[in-house]
Amino acid sequence: MNARVFAGGVLSYLYNGWLSNFPSHLLRRAYLGSYLGACGSKTWIQLGCRFLNGRKVFLGANNSINFGCLLDGRRFEIHTGANVSIGPEASILTLGHDPQSSMFEDRGGDVHIGDYVWIGYRALVMPGVTIGEGAVVAAGSVVTKDVEPYAIVAGTPAKKIGERSRDLKYELDFKPFLV
Repeated sequence: MNARVFAGGVLSYLYNGWLSNFPSHLLRRAYLGSYLGACGSKTWIQLGCRFLNGRKVFLGANNSINFGCLLDGRRFEIHTGANVSIGPEASILTLGHDPQSSMFEDRGGDVHIGDYVWIGYRALVMPGVTIGEGAVVAAGSVVTKDVEPYAIVAGTPAKKIGERSRDLKYELDFKPFLV
């Protein structure tokens, strides 16, 4: 194992195993400010969130990452825009395995999440997906394909069930106590 992989493993362990559940947002935020690829201003990361290779996770401004989320930047990158709300226990994956591979080879891709996206409770975003600006992913949905801007998707796999208003002007500034 090379020194860089070892150091990354140690940094992940320190956050995921210790700091992730420490009830001080300021301390967690300070660590994540240097551990993540980017962590935009007024982005709030609640207790119990886990990052796999945080160097490849780029969070925009005014994001709300709710408790228990998993953001997987092991080989590919995750990029979020501004004012993104990711619901509790949601997972964003960038890496998996090719089910057709006789050698169980890796398969994955970058995940891009546009401005004003709302991802619901326990949703799962699969590798290589782009979620367009203003889109909504319903709770428990599994996103396997790109989501067009302002679409509302739900189900397994997620399918378009509606359209969201394009008149979005809010700025997320969620600051819960002790989380």
